This record gives sequence, structure tokens and C-alpha cells, in this order.
Amino acid sequence: MARKSTQTFTDDERAAMKEHAAEVRASASRRGSKADKAADDLKALLEKIEEMSEADRAMASRVHSLILESAPELAPKLWYGMPAYYKGTKSVCFFQPAQKFKTRYATLGFNEDAALDDGDLWPVAYALQELTPAVEKRIAALIKQAAG
Repeated sequence: MARKSTQTFTDDERAAMKEHAAEVRASASRRGSKADKAADDLKALLEKIEEMSEADRAMASRVHSLILESAPELAPKLWYGMPAYYKGTKSVCFFQPAQKFKTRYATLGFNEDAALDDGDLWPVAYALQELTPAVEKRIAALIKQAAG
């Protein structure tokens, strides 16, 4: 009789949870002004983008720029080891590189605090394969809406 696996999370998911725990610990231990903490968060996010594969890095860099251009009030910060953008203490959106969970596309995702509600059904994640001008325009519009 085959043994049933009791593993609930994949190795990649467990790694992401460990990254998030480390992010929370690092944030809690930081001293200094709000501006210093924001600079540290931005630095960590940019370092994480630099660690990505070439294709993910190029896409993440452009998405990062689009988000900052479209909603400068959103603060860049890591979330489960991924670039994310916060309004206050709430994560509004994030970029998930394809390599993160070994998927065939990167993802632009939105969390529950994103102002995207549209009736009883609306998308909260978008697969990204190429950033054409039309896709960039759509991302900019979604980010502006999500930021409220």
C-alpha cells in the first residue's frame, strides 16, 4: 500500500514562508526614522530583483518602475520574498517571478486591500509573459485603480 504524503506545502512555499518570517523579524528590529526604514525596504526589494533570472529581472524592474510611476504613494517592500507595494501597512500588489514557484510565467497579483472590486467577480492576478506597450498601459491603469 502506497504511503500518502502528509506534506502540505511544497519546498518553494516553505522557503517563501521562511523569507516572510525573516522579513518580519528584520522590519521589527530596524531602528531609525520612517525614511530610513523605507530606504532599507527599497534596497532589499531592489537586491531581490537583482537575484532574479535575467527574464524575471527585466520584467520585475519594469513593473517596479510602472508601479512607482502610476502610484507613487505605494511603498516598495518585500512580501514572502517577492517585490510588493504597500499602502500603509497593507500589501496592495506584488510581482511573483516565474522562477519563484517554477511556473511558466511571472504574475502581477493584487491582495484584498487593492481597490479592484467590480461586482461579485473580478481578477486578482495576471500572468505576465511580455511587457508590450499595451500591457504596460493596462498595468498602469490597474495599479492606479488598486491604490485607490
